Amino acid sequence: MRIVSLCPSNTELLGFMGLTSNIIGVDNYSDWPVQINDLPRLGSDLDIDMAAVEALQPDLVLASLSVPGMEKNIAGLQERGLPFITLNPKSLSDVGDNMLEVGKAAGQEAIGEAAYQKYHRLLETYKEFGRKVEDRPRLYWEWWPKPVFTPGGTNWLTEISHIAGGYNVFADDERASVKTDWEDVHKRNPDYILMAWVGVKEKQMKPQLLKQRPDWPEMKAIKDNRIIVMEESLYCRPSPRLLLGIQKLGVLLHPNLFPAYNEQKAEEWLCPSIEL
Repeated sequence: MRIVSLCPSNTELLGFMGLTSNIIGVDNYSDWPVQINDLPRLGSDLDIDMAAVEALQPDLVLASLSVPGMEKNIAGLQERGLPFITLNPKSLSDVGDNMLEVGKAAGQEAIGEAAYQKYHRLLETYKEFGRKVEDRPRLYWEWWPKPVFTPGGTNWLTEISHIAGGYNVFADDERASVKTDWEDVHKRNPDYILMAWVGVKEKQMKPQLLKQRPDWPEMKAIKDNRIIVMEESLYCRPSPRLLLGIQKLGVLLHPNLFPAYNEQKAEEWLCPSIEL
């Protein structure tokens, strides 16, 4: 089965499932697992070169609708008659369900089921740690600075916040993505400000800029120096690597409850072959 992935979260899903060797082409932003680094690059996830996809003669293309604008890719695949499925996970549960869907589409139902079971076992392990938390700090996740976008109640980051022993201050808003403003964030007075700007590398984010916003120096998070730059790849992509995000956040918030995080071991542990 020759598989093309059109966005990073799809590539990561295949890696977790043990199907990395089946991938023959990826979008420009896919960067995990490392085994895909030398594969043909097919354009940005919002502007895929469909002629290049077709030239690879894939048996299956994993498309996505996780970012507005990806509809263009779906239309391109349909026009060329290429075999594809579209993934659009919005929750941690959806990520697991995608494994079953991909397994079926790839003719690898047993692998899909094994990955699904493994994923939920790991998720339950972290939930057990989270259930021991008594004092939950209030978290503000910043997806974009101006206009301000932040995850709402129906987003995986609200789930991750809870499992890791925190509380998303925008959990009361039922939208998956909330457009708000600096004043609203200030009123909610979070204990932590977690910066995870979509599509922006960590080294390009500057926490000191947040201290210059009107009234923000009065917030508890800034007074306590709790502005944390988070890995965009572990929190903004709906893939199984969100599990690493849960562990890392849990260690940050409750180091005495969650197991210590070792990046190299965590990456190796996340992407072994699936045992059937």
